[in-house]
Amino acid sequence: MPAAIVDTGPLVAFLDRAERHHAWVVKRTVELEAPLLVCEPVLAEAMFLLARLPKAQEALWDLLENGALRIALHIDEHTPAVRTLHRKYRDRPMSLADACIVRMAELYEKHAIFTLDSDFTVYRKHGREPLVLIRPS
Repeated sequence: MPAAIVDTGPLVAFLDRAERHHAWVVKRTVELEAPLLVCEPVLAEAMFLLARLPKAQEALWDLLENGALRIALHIDEHTPAVRTLHRKYRDRPMSLADACIVRMAELYEKHAIFTLDSDFTVYRKHGREPLVLIRPS
């Protein structure tokens, strides 16, 4: 079972049955090693996108509390590196969450990125290495 860093899209799709990729995400999630790693900007985005579904927001809190999700990056400890990534991909434009995820991929080398976002096919860790992705084809 692969270990993974989770992006906003899969979190939202996992918790919202109306999301297009819900079934695919649920199937992949069962195959992944717990805990899934996350950063605060991803959680903020997910909470915002789930605002119309208070039960889904509560379920996201439950995933944090029960250890299925683990916050594995604190921006204040990686500000220069995250800022450098954000500048490098300014033309995309890169979100703060995406910059944190790429930084996490640099720190957690054995973890794939669980995402629905095609921008991760462009991003590189350590400036040149492609990211290992778990995403729909």
